[in-house]
Amino acid sequence: MNAIILTAIWGIVMMFGGVFFKSKSTPKYWAIAGLVLVFLSNGYELLNGVPFFEIDVKNMLHFNSFNLTFIAVALFCTLLFFLLNGRDIEKVGENVSEYFALLFFVLCGVAIAASFNSLLTLFLGIEILSIPLYILTGSDKRNLKSNEAALKYFLMGSFSTGIMLMGIAFIYGGNSNGSFLIDNINLGEGVMPPMIAVGLVFLLIAMSFKVSAAPFHFWTPDVYDGAPTVFTSFMATIVKAAGFIAFIRLFDNAFGKTQAQWQTLIVVITAATLLIGNLTAVFQQSVKRMLAYSSIAQAGFMLLAIFALNDYAKEGLILYTAAYSLATIGIFAILIKMSDYTIDGFNGLAKQYPAIAVCATVFLLSLTGIPLTAGFQSKFYMLLAAIKNGQQNWLVIFAVLMAAVSAYYYFKIIQAMFFKEDNQQAGAPAIMVEKLTPAFTYLLYFTALLIVVLGLFPNLLTTWLYY
Repeated sequence: MNAIILTAIWGIVMMFGGVFFKSKSTPKYWAIAGLVLVFLSNGYELLNGVPFFEIDVKNMLHFNSFNLTFIAVALFCTLLFFLLNGRDIEKVGENVSEYFALLFFVLCGVAIAASFNSLLTLFLGIEILSIPLYILTGSDKRNLKSNEAALKYFLMGSFSTGIMLMGIAFIYGGNSNGSFLIDNINLGEGVMPPMIAVGLVFLLIAMSFKVSAAPFHFWTPDVYDGAPTVFTSFMATIVKAAGFIAFIRLFDNAFGKTQAQWQTLIVVITAATLLIGNLTAVFQQSVKRMLAYSSIAQAGFMLLAIFALNDYAKEGLILYTAAYSLATIGIFAILIKMSDYTIDGFNGLAKQYPAIAVCATVFLLSLTGIPLTAGFQSKFYMLLAAIKNGQQNWLVIFAVLMAAVSAYYYFKIIQAMFFKEDNQQAGAPAIMVEKLTPAFTYLLYFTALLIVVLGLFPNLLTTWLYY
């Protein structure tokens, strides 16, 4: 509850603060201070189980160690995002304070989507999360690709919202309790009623769209590529992770007892997501677009948690959101500083910026799932969850093969950094568009170190689920 209230309040503070902030850098410091406050207050609620605000929400929100731990991960990763990319947010346009306000409103939606206990609050959380993103996607008004991406995202998002509402209506009409509360949908072990089944399929389609799972992924490459790169980093990490937390909470609590009746649908979507995401990423020359397709492939691995619905799945999903968010925020922070977004733009980076190249390598190895990184542990947890489920074991083998395919396009960037000569011509722009500050470099070190530490000691995070 603390995170929901304080992110909303601080978003309003940032929104009206734009009138008074004279410097473009001032909103960044206010945003960082506000985020630290929200993170500490959420930590207090996680440790003590007592929110600062006692509000009767009529059981429409439910807080436990699972969603409070995820909210803590989301807030921490957003804080790291602000510290790494604060200066880049300032360069997007003149309305810097408003950009941070919108990001805080997104975080409010993230907290609601992670803790909903009613289909109505699920809808509210998803919409509060999505609407500011439509604006942020089109915030670079001088760029036609940004305008096109915002329009595509808005139209596709509107369609998915309509499908979600239709699914909610079918489930409300089909359950005997006539309730929106997910605990009262009251599905037993028998055959699922037709109206519930139709509603479930609609909700599955809507949630698959939000997490960019195939075949509902078609908006992702264009939106991620067209949006300002700094906001693409946020959309591909915190927002996607929140979608998965809402996804597993909905299907575990509302439809868990009838898993056998819808599990095949999840299997098909998971396999298609892994296949399309990885194979399409192989052929990309733009690193930004390649990361967009790889985010689809990463969604395929996270869908294994929805397929399994067991304790390993929940532990793995929390670990996956942390590992994936840290690595993706880190690699995007480097990409934003590059003058060339193609793979060739990374040629010779290790010679000019060896520390940056090493950090980038750690991020890419984690995304690949190489041992000693958090990405390896998170993929291991996902595969273990799928095996423990005992159904469709071929899907585990397929996921491992697709992880091997992902190594090809991630390692192309590593090869360019360490084994290719810098092809800069005389008078051509430098590899980096600006001089990197020591603070930025140290933050990259810290992010890479966190990934290694979580790879060695994943229980540092998963323990909080049982606090």
